[in-house]
Amino acid sequence: MEQPKGLDLHVDVDRRPGRVGRSLEEALRKALRSGRLPAGTRLPGSRNLAADLGISRGTVVQVYAQLIAEGWLVGRPGSGTRVSPTPAAADTGPTMEGRAGRGRRPDAAAGHRPEAVDLRPGRPDIGAFPRAAWASAVRRVLTSADPELWDYGPPTGLTALREAVAGYVARTRGVRADPGRVIVVGGFAAGLALLGRALSGLGVREVATEDPGLDRHRRLLHAAGLATPPLEVGPTGADPDGLTARAGAALLTPAHQHPYGVVLAPRRRAAFVDWARRHDGYLIEDDYDGEFRYDQQPVGALQALAPDRVVYAGSASKSLAPGMRLGWLVVPAALHDPLVRAIEETGTGVPVIEQLALADLIERGEYDRHIRRVRLAYRRRRAELVRRLPAPLSGVAAGLHALLPVGSAGHEARLIEVGRYAGVRLHGLHGLAYWHRPSGERPAALVLGYATPPQHAWQQALDRLVEVIDAVGLAD
Repeated sequence: MEQPKGLDLHVDVDRRPGRVGRSLEEALRKALRSGRLPAGTRLPGSRNLAADLGISRGTVVQVYAQLIAEGWLVGRPGSGTRVSPTPAAADTGPTMEGRAGRGRRPDAAAGHRPEAVDLRPGRPDIGAFPRAAWASAVRRVLTSADPELWDYGPPTGLTALREAVAGYVARTRGVRADPGRVIVVGGFAAGLALLGRALSGLGVREVATEDPGLDRHRRLLHAAGLATPPLEVGPTGADPDGLTARAGAALLTPAHQHPYGVVLAPRRRAAFVDWARRHDGYLIEDDYDGEFRYDQQPVGALQALAPDRVVYAGSASKSLAPGMRLGWLVVPAALHDPLVRAIEETGTGVPVIEQLALADLIERGEYDRHIRRVRLAYRRRRAELVRRLPAPLSGVAAGLHALLPVGSAGHEARLIEVGRYAGVRLHGLHGLAYWHRPSGERPAALVLGYATPPQHAWQQALDRLVEVIDAVGLAD
């Protein structure tokens, strides 16, 4: 039956400064999660609810927008805002049966639950994407941008974004960045492919890569005709002793190694820089989640030690969403022109609107505010993960993933298999081809992407993960 437009809604709001919007969001989410507001319920209009609660309408609009983005609510013109017909966290599924014996798969009578929990690593909570701020930025640039900007742009990217990025990475990551050395690319993968092409054109034949490390990056370099000898990663990061005589560059994740989660130690940083200077080589610094350090101040960028030898690479894929396909390279002068040629030869480029909108977000401080919000959310998730798991995590408290060591490659595979039955999408060191030369004797671990689930599904994700681990254990 149609709900009346003047529906009353009881929610408690904390009126202390800075708490009004957050407390309203929490109260509504609690009512939705508990079922007090059932599917299909029509909520009061933003103006009416604001008047009833004695708060600003803008606060209500922002809260509704956030809950719509998370999937709790739906909003349609002429129909108002309603509780989603299929609330995102309503189906938590039955608890896992038959876990009295370690290593035993959940009771088959419980059935194979559909995959409802996604813990893939290397992904942010895309439900946290700042839709309202992005939409406002797009509207502003569409109405105010000079018409000439809609023409074919420079291969290095628009000046507005290059200046904004240069200021941002200098301020937040300690990068020594000049806008003239910033090149806008379609995400890190696109940037690495271009770098591979440029380095190959300069005569480089090998780019050393971390072991374990992302297979995707090795394949991009192979496509440019480059070999990728391994650099063994230990507790202090990648080992520079693995650099061969033929290597012309090395790809590193110094701030938070993926997947081990360790930080490249100062002595090893210095050794890599010294090698690059002595051998006329280059270091490619993938700062994929450098903004997300939780236990202390983030480690500064390696690039600051040798701007003439280090390519600093960042992107919006982890801070905003992978689908943005927006990234940037801060390059040494000697690599600038070869990279521009590679861009022109491949016809790659980034759409103007996205560049202008991101520049607008950065300049207005919206990008920083978003980073602070999601950093706090991810830090809380990691802390909850630490409290609930039966064994300590490996690596520093940072980034979007954590490493949970397990007994063997076979046990890792078993955990992933049981996770499938329980509706949990898990990944491990062996299943994602991190190793250059796979072997069952290498260390095994689950690579837990705790940032991936939307906020409304996080507790469900954590509960199901713990169920799987309780059922199978972490050792043979």
